[in-house]
Amino acid sequence: MTREAEAGFTLIELMISLALFALIAVAGIALVDSILGVQGRTAARLDDQGAMARAVYVLTSDIDQIARGRIVSNGHELIFTRAAPGLGGAPVEVRWIRTGDTLTRLVGGAPQPVMAGVTGLDARFLDGGAWRAGWPPSADRGEDWPRAVEITVGLGTRGTLRRVVALPARPASGP
Repeated sequence: MTREAEAGFTLIELMISLALFALIAVAGIALVDSILGVQGRTAARLDDQGAMARAVYVLTSDIDQIARGRIVSNGHELIFTRAAPGLGGAPVEVRWIRTGDTLTRLVGGAPQPVMAGVTGLDARFLDGGAWRAGWPPSADRGEDWPRAVEITVGLGTRGTLRRVVALPARPASGP
């Protein structure tokens, strides 16, 4: 048999083709790994943003429904009475505080964790044309309400949430 009659591949040709196939496979695996990493980071970010949106919604809803009564704050927590959730119920006391690294809402004394990863909680109150760090500004103004409430929630490296909610001029009438 002559050399021209043989129709196979040499060992070197097979090794080169296997090496090229291995390089293509490694590149494909790296691409899939990269895509899965991006997907995981995106899902985590969406979860964080969803938690932030829920926290802002619940906080704003609570402040929007402040009922008659006192608003009290030392600048790092907020206590007030809001209209009862649902129809016909008695107003309930709501307290927003930071416990450890969690933003917590207490309704009737029962804690409800709202958002994790919180590094700070500050409340300010618009009184006339000036912002105050606590409320009430003096003991004789205990029944007065500020014109607006500003809540700032520190989120560490994720930034800061800030929400300003205007209050009615006088308490809403209710049961």
